[in-house]
Amino acid sequence: MRKLSCSFLLLVTITGFAQTQLGKLTVEKIMRDPKWIGSSPSNVSWSFDSKYIYFNWNPEKALTDSVYFISKENLNPQKTSYRQRQDILEERDVVYNSSRTSYVYDKDGDIFIADSKTGKERRITQTLDVESNPLFSFSDAKVVYTRNQNLFAWDIASGLTIQLSNFQRGSAPPKDLKKDNLNTQEKWLKDDQLKNFDVLRTRKQKRDATDSMSNTLPKRKDLKTIYTDDKSLFGITISPDGRFITYRLFKPAQGKNTIVPSYVTETGFAEDIPGRTKVGSPQGTQEFFVFDTQKDTVLPVKTDSLPGIKDLPVYLKDYPELLKKKTKDSASRSLGFLPASWSPKGTNAVIDIRSQDFKDRWIMLLNATTGKLQLLDRQHDDAWIGGPGVGGGFGGNSSGWIDETSYWYQSEKSGYSHVYTVNVNTGEKKVLTSGKFEVQQAQLSKDKKYFYIITNEIHPGEQQFYRLAVTGGQPERITTMQGANQVIVSPDEKYIAFLYSYSNKPWELFLQELKPGSKAQQVTNKATSDEFKSYAWKDPQVITFTARDGAAVYARVYKPAVPHPSKPAVIFVHGAGYLQNAHKWWSSYFREYMFNNLLADNGYTVMDIDYRASAGYGRDWRTGIYRFMGGKDLTDQVDAVKYMVDSLGVDPKRVGLYGGSYGGFITLMALFTTPDVFAAGAALRPVTDWAQYNHGYTAAILNEPFNDSIAYRRSSPYYFASGLKGHLIICHGMIDTNVNFQDAVKLSQRLIELGKDNWELTGYPMEDHGFVEPSSWTDEYKRIFKLFESNLK
Repeated sequence: MRKLSCSFLLLVTITGFAQTQLGKLTVEKIMRDPKWIGSSPSNVSWSFDSKYIYFNWNPEKALTDSVYFISKENLNPQKTSYRQRQDILEERDVVYNSSRTSYVYDKDGDIFIADSKTGKERRITQTLDVESNPLFSFSDAKVVYTRNQNLFAWDIASGLTIQLSNFQRGSAPPKDLKKDNLNTQEKWLKDDQLKNFDVLRTRKQKRDATDSMSNTLPKRKDLKTIYTDDKSLFGITISPDGRFITYRLFKPAQGKNTIVPSYVTETGFAEDIPGRTKVGSPQGTQEFFVFDTQKDTVLPVKTDSLPGIKDLPVYLKDYPELLKKKTKDSASRSLGFLPASWSPKGTNAVIDIRSQDFKDRWIMLLNATTGKLQLLDRQHDDAWIGGPGVGGGFGGNSSGWIDETSYWYQSEKSGYSHVYTVNVNTGEKKVLTSGKFEVQQAQLSKDKKYFYIITNEIHPGEQQFYRLAVTGGQPERITTMQGANQVIVSPDEKYIAFLYSYSNKPWELFLQELKPGSKAQQVTNKATSDEFKSYAWKDPQVITFTARDGAAVYARVYKPAVPHPSKPAVIFVHGAGYLQNAHKWWSSYFREYMFNNLLADNGYTVMDIDYRASAGYGRDWRTGIYRFMGGKDLTDQVDAVKYMVDSLGVDPKRVGLYGGSYGGFITLMALFTTPDVFAAGAALRPVTDWAQYNHGYTAAILNEPFNDSIAYRRSSPYYFASGLKGHLIICHGMIDTNVNFQDAVKLSQRLIELGKDNWELTGYPMEDHGFVEPSSWTDEYKRIFKLFESNLK
């Protein structure tokens, strides 16, 4: 009996061990719910007093993440209580006064003020209306907040609340509303009524007497009513001294929206999902205003003086008649505005302005008294303005004030995004960073002595954190581990919390003092499960190869331990266009990373390249696809095949490729326009006709279809479908609100009419652009694997 027990225990041990072993990779295994991989922390933040670090985490593999916390003294993660979670919501959006002795925040639609040292709070409002966006103004004597799109100020000393603005939707009533303004017929009718009805005549006499008496009383100065007509109000700011209120009015344009049908629903009826407009749809217009509360006047900010405001885009040279027409029109370009940025004391204000054709950015000094603008910096790009800290539209801007006269911003003027300052009085500019690398994030310290920056100076595939004096000089490197570091600085700026990962190691949380040479302490260690760690995941080699134009293209390479005798190869094409994946950190394409491991295990050589337009390599790389998507971004893929053939020994007749979204688009262009290079491809959720896609992304790169038909004609796979020779599968979510399923349907009809029979389309009825169901991921990648196994070996 004792011997049997020992055997049983041994069996249990062996069975338990086997359950943690991943074994041979299969699509079914790697496409399970990602919780099987482990749990990485996310959404990291500090408490206002710098004592605690909060983060989302799910080491227990629950349905959703929980919120955990640590302290600098105790790095053992613990779950937060309900009260702590409420505190986190308050702390993440607090705004301090200039001395940082108090802070304000909104909670549950009301405004609160708290003491920074003790944390003791005081309620400012308690109403049924929603109050939000509190800040200190009037030299920190008042707390200003928004209610019903108007500004109110609460006096800290007296507790008095005053209304600062009176914006009203609609149009102003006629100035002579109280006057009769009657025509002859209406006047006769009114006189006749008063003549024949005693009650009407008596009431009018009393009303006239009352009005006469009220006109002798002293009047209260009314708050100026500003009517917004049929426009929407955005970007309200107030100067630190409380005198000026700036705002912009937006009038939306009428454009037809797409409709996305949803077929598998709870009701059993097909339902329509409202979608987006398409590129070229009319765009809304914006106007910028200054309300001088002291003078009780509203000044429109005129932009006619912007340098180059009437410049025509260079591409119009390809359309002589259109160029002639637009030259004759001589109209100013439409603009968009960011909210005004006020200097600490309110002496100066800056407005960041963009042209709606994406080709210009103006940083302008605003004279709030006159409403006039003065140029501080103009950034022009014949393609489109963008890059880290600049933003392709109005996202990702990094800029602000160092003092009353020094304003900082980022620019790609040198070809790479770097940090600049400008003296708003003298116009003198200074560049603080330089070199063939990008400043990918920048943040000014609270004492305005340092910038905290993240750059890829060490290697395009690394992200490291530095401290840089505002006067410039050599940055001090703080993080040291090879890979990527996503840093959150503590409010007291003595520590950093950061998420770190490497190519084959998912994100973990670390804590470190904010000084060079300090040691990083690891906080979490659950990013990978025992099952995940049981497999030797490849650390893909990051290499460069030379493209046909001499450019160095970065790529990840997955080499098979035992190449298949037929020497097949696959290229994975990342999505988004402007995104980086040939790097040294854990990829957001983790499923594809695992699939590439599976392919390598099955004898394939796999490459994943940062083709033209990928992020991380500067302005010229970013705009390398202007007016021709499927140009250099595709030839980079073809040149990657040449590299694999020449250097890695793959068979040039046995190369396939796959990718989603932009990667799906490239897959189609590859099979249609270079059919002798690629034998098979899987296009996932691909754009097939760029005229069907959205405006913000597409118009920046290809302009508008009705103005630049050449760009759309040569960039859309739909027009080249006749070139298909190899084997193609298309997989697309049927409720995709980003790249609509219509794209796949349109291409299908084209392939049918062309008589092509070497393709297939699989629709996923319950998936949007990014799949969420493991069953969908599994089905999709089983099809991809079968495609390659059947056609490349």
